[in-house]
Amino acid sequence: MAETVYKKISQDITEKIKKFSADYNGRSTGRVIFSGDGVIRADGLSDVQYGEMLDIDGKSRAIVLDLHEKEIGAIVLDEADSVYANMLVKSTGHVVEVPVGVELFGRVVDSLGNPIDGLGPIGAKAFRPIEAPAPSIRERAKITEPLHTGILAVDAMVPIGKGQRELIIGDRQTGKTSVAIDAILNQKGKNVYCVYVAIGQKASAVSGIVHTLGVRGALEYTCVVCATARDSAPLQYIAPFSGCAIAEEMMYSGKDVLVVYDDLSKHAVAYRAMSLLLKRPSGREAYPGDIFYLHSRLLERAAKLGSGFGGGSMTALPIVETQAGDISAYVPTNVISITDGQIYLESTLFNAGVRPALNVGLSVSRVGGSAQSRAMKKVSGRLRLYLSQYRELSSFAQFGSELDNSTVQMIETGKRIVEVLKQSKHSAYDSVHEVIILYIVMKDLLQEVPTDKVNDFVKAFCSFLDINCVDIVCEINEKNDIGLEIGLVIEERVKEFSKFYFEEIVNE
Repeated sequence: MAETVYKKISQDITEKIKKFSADYNGRSTGRVIFSGDGVIRADGLSDVQYGEMLDIDGKSRAIVLDLHEKEIGAIVLDEADSVYANMLVKSTGHVVEVPVGVELFGRVVDSLGNPIDGLGPIGAKAFRPIEAPAPSIRERAKITEPLHTGILAVDAMVPIGKGQRELIIGDRQTGKTSVAIDAILNQKGKNVYCVYVAIGQKASAVSGIVHTLGVRGALEYTCVVCATARDSAPLQYIAPFSGCAIAEEMMYSGKDVLVVYDDLSKHAVAYRAMSLLLKRPSGREAYPGDIFYLHSRLLERAAKLGSGFGGGSMTALPIVETQAGDISAYVPTNVISITDGQIYLESTLFNAGVRPALNVGLSVSRVGGSAQSRAMKKVSGRLRLYLSQYRELSSFAQFGSELDNSTVQMIETGKRIVEVLKQSKHSAYDSVHEVIILYIVMKDLLQEVPTDKVNDFVKAFCSFLDINCVDIVCEINEKNDIGLEIGLVIEERVKEFSKFYFEEIVNE
């Protein structure tokens, strides 16, 4: 009887062993040994990797940024007060990911991709790690397609190509954000997705930008990633990487994307704060030694992919704020050396009413004419030279010295070029209108127009052409060029329009 019972028990155990399947994913655990200002140190986590997400007692999350022999350092993504010593820490085995896809466009999200616009859940179907390797040289293609900003001074002298990284730099209150927002607004109807990353800004300023994008119909193709000044340093640190991951998904899907980082100066300050709390050795201006690598690994992810890799592109417009025009400071020089050129906005020009306050001498595009159309190359080839000569000659003219006729004419031409390049924000030009405006000013066809009326004249003339000379506008648009015949017709139309324009002024 006893043998039968034992045999039955043995069979039951054997059956259970056969049916048992171990689904065990062993992960190390540890304890928080220090917590303060959003930074923790924990021991016992022997198998974590850099950038891995940690679970703190099921209540908070942290990202590993320091690996030591007996302990790790991490930054807390939730409220710093929610973590204290002796709390249980578990490794998760995966790095930080954010939701990606077309579902995010038209929405405002935080650094982790959570919606903060009150429009409900996003419902994204895919996720992507915020840190990813940049496209290799083999995957990249030459930048040849222009990304029109609608800003005449930028498109003519500092052209931006799809896949380029163009820095916008200048002191505070010089119109840096306005240039970036205008570039986003001008992508309407051009099948270009946009990502705007706000780092360390006031919530009211971000709200104003979102309102502008919504009113002008740009929010539907734009995703706003927001880490305001009241958010913690860790959230400000990961915001641009999250925005880059969202843009990267569209790039690898064969789409064109424009991503704006506003601004990397505050991003560097947030990273410096975290590094000092992690007790990393500091260098110049108290920044850690890897501050260059921080921004280079972010900006190198912008690229124009070859046709064999989807053909998409990501254009990056990082913004950096200078102090008293000092572009030789640590962070500005770092980002200048990483990017393919810079748009330098000068406070002196801004205060003088020249807006956008583009400094011709310090602004450059290393992609150059390869990202310009043939028509734009023809009309803007000598523009930078004319402007620099005007700046030099106008300084001598201030002393009241006698000038010959050619010098006077050059100064008058320079004045009209400066007036033409003045452009109020959110008033973008069409690419064809840009070519026509530059043609008539470079051909000295505005000498009879008073300087203060130049801007009004060229806008009215473009409207005149759109109504009465549709064939000219269409031909320039189709051929992407402006030949001798079209040029002569434009000159005739300028003379014709001038009569009506000046008659209206007299009647007024």
